[in-house]
Amino acid sequence: MATFDLIMPKMGESVAEATIIKWTKNEGDFIKLDETVLEIATDKVDSEIPSPFEGTLVKKLFKEGDVVQVGAVIASISSDAAGAKTEAPKTETPATSTQTTTVVASNTSTPAHNVDFSSSSKFYSPLVKSIAKEEGITMAELDAIRGTGQDGRVTKADILAYIPNKGKQGTTAPATQEKSVTSSETKTISTVSVGDNAVIVNRPAVSVNAGDEIVDMDRMRKLIADHMVMSKHVSPHVTSFVEADVTNLVLWRDKAKKEFEKREGEKLTFTPLFIEAVAKAIKDFPLINVSVDQTGTKIIKRKNINIGMAAALPSGNLIVPVIKNADEKNLLGITKAVNDLAARARANKLAPDEIAGGTFTLTNVGNFGNVMGTPIINQPQVAIMAVGTIKKKPAVIETPQGDMIGIRHFMFLSLSYDHRVVDGSLGGSFLRKVADYLEQFDTSRTV
Repeated sequence: MATFDLIMPKMGESVAEATIIKWTKNEGDFIKLDETVLEIATDKVDSEIPSPFEGTLVKKLFKEGDVVQVGAVIASISSDAAGAKTEAPKTETPATSTQTTTVVASNTSTPAHNVDFSSSSKFYSPLVKSIAKEEGITMAELDAIRGTGQDGRVTKADILAYIPNKGKQGTTAPATQEKSVTSSETKTISTVSVGDNAVIVNRPAVSVNAGDEIVDMDRMRKLIADHMVMSKHVSPHVTSFVEADVTNLVLWRDKAKKEFEKREGEKLTFTPLFIEAVAKAIKDFPLINVSVDQTGTKIIKRKNINIGMAAALPSGNLIVPVIKNADEKNLLGITKAVNDLAARARANKLAPDEIAGGTFTLTNVGNFGNVMGTPIINQPQVAIMAVGTIKKKPAVIETPQGDMIGIRHFMFLSLSYDHRVVDGSLGGSFLRKVADYLEQFDTSRTV
């Protein structure tokens, strides 16, 4: 009988761990080749793990809710169905297996502590949260740990290095202890000084009235909420607006979309045209395509122009797949990328790398009939542009024979930017340049 190890696969360069959401197969079940065995979630995207082998699931080494490191053995699959029922797997429990298997949900006698992670504006991975609960690390202590991970995140190594010094709070404890006032009608606010500039503000107490319904946020909504709150704490947001006459663009698309779809098999929406204009404008104003490092004192100028496009999911949540090197693609290439990413986003088929590495984000609030929006920056980027719905309006048109009134197509563009590094001149000039590219669209352009 041959027994195979099912490994937690690598899901992108920035992904080191994943949470098991659901086992779709039970021990003793027969698994076909490439059949889904379990569903997992990272801090970026949810995925299904197919089996690279055909056989019987002998042993699950982790439970639903456990956080597992990439490369760890998560299950054993036997090619012999009969032998699978009698032979035990080599590894009795994940806790005593080799170092490639990491168990987060500890079975020791130490009780887990309740930690209110909602009181922090920082992002913590499920693994770090689990360790904090097991070790009784308070939220204030966790916020005080200086992270060495991407964007200053606290990693497993950081929190494990902190544990031996727990209780020796001379240098790492917050300077100010939390103070809270609990009341159904009174705000519960506490401020904790951590490091140079970290601040914790607890949410106000909320009363629940008769007939109200309480619904738990799903995992993705919690991640979005944490990311948005963090962004507002990190970046001072400023928003500029421009109204653009996109009549030429609309007329060209109306004329070309049928031929384009017939020839290329792709629907031509406005999104690829917007992305094309944004990529051109970034080439003109490269300081929009930057990030601020963890210290807040250095600017990272991005070489690649990777444009994220915010996409609404059927669940009501939002995800931002990224079109890599958008400036190097022609309109057909951008269109194919947009349609493919949007379709797989709705089907929950995106890989983690496909929503990572963005340097600028575009969101289309016009899809919901909105004329404009003030979007929140997708950290660690420094700008995000929203495009509103396109509306017909009467306008003054200058002609050689004099001014006249005509019907034109207008839309609002809005740019939210990080005022630490993007001032009004740069932000406004960039936004105006995007509008110029849209307004000056060549109606004689070939498809």
